[in-house]
Amino acid sequence: MIDLQLNSSIDLKREGKSFYWASFFLPKSTKKNAGTLYSICRHFDDIADKYSEDQTIYLKNSIEEIRTNKNNKVNIFLQKNEINNLIFIDLIEGLILDQKKTRIQNKEELIKYSYHVAGTVGLMMSKIIGVKHDMAARSAIDLGIGMQLTNIARDVYEDSKIKRIYLPANWIPDISLKNLTDFHNKTSENDERILNAIHEVICLSDKFYENGFAGLKYIPLSTRLGIFIAANIYRGIGIKIKSNKKKYLRKRAYLNLFEKSIITVKSIFIFIFIPFMKYQYQKIRDNFPNENL
Repeated sequence: MIDLQLNSSIDLKREGKSFYWASFFLPKSTKKNAGTLYSICRHFDDIADKYSEDQTIYLKNSIEEIRTNKNNKVNIFLQKNEINNLIFIDLIEGLILDQKKTRIQNKEELIKYSYHVAGTVGLMMSKIIGVKHDMAARSAIDLGIGMQLTNIARDVYEDSKIKRIYLPANWIPDISLKNLTDFHNKTSENDERILNAIHEVICLSDKFYENGFAGLKYIPLSTRLGIFIAANIYRGIGIKIKSNKKKYLRKRAYLNLFEKSIITVKSIFIFIFIPFMKYQYQKIRDNFPNENL
């Protein structure tokens, strides 16, 4: 049985600061369900990341239980919100990938990984906020992917310390897991190539954010602004990294209260004109098997 404690408001406030900020613009019931989803995802993410031992067996057992036991807490929540459990299983399969030394080879692998660990969350979130339109799923997934790419750009140094490189190998040739120790020094001959790859990830994330914004018209009005603000705050982290060049190569970028406030005000202003902005979805990835469930 999955040992899962649901502390939605506490987990969201402590761990999901950007979305917690934006959640003040969501209806109370939506905020609660979003917090519960975050709590569930955080439980499995912590299992995958915070133990030195390989957690593949636990994660695979969790997949089997979610497939077969309709009475566990995860399935009860998924059923309540009309979320197909295959989407959540896709997320856990992404976490299994992280149980070995991670090295993404190319852009396609990067996008696929980002779908598993975050695009799935975007898709589940769209169900929670009541999105019904058939065309909405692809934008929900792409918004999640955009946010994950921001995470990857932000956490390159921290990820490298646990033997994970999410920057595609063909973007940083000759930089391997074996020479990561060099990256942990104050300066490295590889800094410029790593920095360029980080910026390329951020540029790629921008395309996914734009696709996410193309789906805003499918989101109920009561939750649309909150999602837009959350996306812009996350996107703001990538913008800050790009604008400060090498400052955040070995330091995690975050937005302070003032920066979040400015982005929020700008988002509200832009939100007024969204109907006239005509965001268009651009096909920049292959379809995933479970994205239309």
